[in-house]
Amino acid sequence: MPKLDFPLRLGTRGSPLALVQANMVASALCAAHGWPSDAVRIVTVKTSGDRIQDRPLAEIGGKALWTKELDRALLDGEIDFSVHSMKDVETIRPETIAIAAMLPRADMRDRLIGADSIGALRRGAVVGTSSPRRAAQLLRLRPDLSITLFRGNVATRLAKLEAGEADATLLAAAGLDRLGQPDIGAAIPLDVMLPAPAQGAVGIETRAANAVMIKILSAISDPDTFDCVMAERALLLALGGGCHSPVAALAQVAGGDIHLRAEILTGDGGDYVGDDVRFPRADAAGHASALGRALLDRASPALRGLFAGRRVE
Repeated sequence: MPKLDFPLRLGTRGSPLALVQANMVASALCAAHGWPSDAVRIVTVKTSGDRIQDRPLAEIGGKALWTKELDRALLDGEIDFSVHSMKDVETIRPETIAIAAMLPRADMRDRLIGADSIGALRRGAVVGTSSPRRAAQLLRLRPDLSITLFRGNVATRLAKLEAGEADATLLAAAGLDRLGQPDIGAAIPLDVMLPAPAQGAVGIETRAANAVMIKILSAISDPDTFDCVMAERALLLALGGGCHSPVAALAQVAGGDIHLRAEILTGDGGDYVGDDVRFPRADAAGHASALGRALLDRASPALRGLFAGRRVE
C-alpha cells in the first residue's frame, strides 16, 4: 500500500452532532488500523445548510446545501475524506465521489418531544418540524395538528420548543443518543412512523479515484448498514422524489435477505401508498427500485405528480 500522508484530513460540518460523528469515524479508523489518535485531523467546513436557517430546505437548494462545500473541499484536495449523516446526502452523487463506508446504524426511530405519544398531543397542537416526511406522517395520523417550521441543530430546536414556539417537535433518536441525550422524548414505534431513508446511518465518502483511501475506509464499514442504506437510496432514486416529496423507508436484514418497507405521501398526509418486500441481498438495488416503481404505479395522479420526473434531493 502506498505511503499515507498523515494526518489524514476528515471533513465535516461544524454542528455539535456532526462533530460527534466525525470523532466517531476518526476513533473507529484509528482503532481499526492501530493508529495514534492524531493520525486523523478533523477539518470543519461551513455549509450553506448551516448558514441558512429560516427557510425550508426545499426552497433553497435541497440536500446539496449539506454536501456541496464538503464535496468541493474533497475534490480540491483540501480534505481526504468526509463524513455525513446519510439521510442528508443526495441520492445522485458525482461520479468522482464514492460512498466508501458506513458505521453501524444507530436507532432509526423518531422521538417526539413535548408529549408521551402522538395520540397524547392536545387537539390542534402545533408541532415544529422542517421535514416534509414527518409533517405528512403526523397529519395522516392526526389531521387536526398544525405544523410550523423548525430548522437548526438539536439545541436550537429544543430551545424553540422551550420558548413555546410549538407544543412538540420530532428529532431523530440516533442524533439525540449520540449527543448524550438518550432520555429526551418518547420513541415512536416503527410501525407507527417509518423513518427517513438512511436515518441513523453515518457515511464516509472519498474521491472515487483514491483506491488507497477506499480500502482503508472499508475496514470500518458495517456490511448490513451499507447494504440496507444503499437499498433505501435505490428506492429513492426510482421514485425520483424531491424535497417536497414525503418519503419514508426502512430496510433491515432478515436472515440472508433484506426486508424493505416504504411509503409515499402527499404533504398533508391525505394521500398515501405503502408496501413492503423481502428480497435477496445479491440484487438489492434492483428489487428496491422495483418497489419504488410499484408504489408510483399504485399512487393517485396527485401523489404520483409529486415524484414523477423529479430528481431526488
